[in-house]
Amino acid sequence: MKIITRFEDLECWKAARILAKSVYQISQSGPLANDWVTRSQFRRAALSIMNNIAEGFGRFSSKDSVRFLDIAKASCNEVKSMLYLFEDIDYLPVETFQQLHRELDTAAKLTNGFTRYLNKQQQAQPTQTPKH
Repeated sequence: MKIITRFEDLECWKAARILAKSVYQISQSGPLANDWVTRSQFRRAALSIMNNIAEGFGRFSSKDSVRFLDIAKASCNEVKSMLYLFEDIDYLPVETFQQLHRELDTAAKLTNGFTRYLNKQQQAQPTQTPKH
């Protein structure tokens, strides 16, 4: 397996970046563009996904990294919840809703996969017993 030294090389971060870009672009027009509070929350939640993946990558331990990945996954759920509301109140066309769901599902799945990988790495490391 290739050793990743930059968060920019993480597939989950790349997917989150694509989602964030879409969220920003889509929220510039239509009813969402004029709903300042909701638009801001939608953008912040999408941005939180990619930023928490990046921040977690910069941590020194897998345990810390996983904590930030958990926050990123929670932000995925926040974006998904908002998408359902947007569908219910006709803020987004069906095609846009489906596109964002696909991008979100990809980011969430890749983030979950990276979390599982880090958890396995953490479990594989031998625990050190204190010396007396």
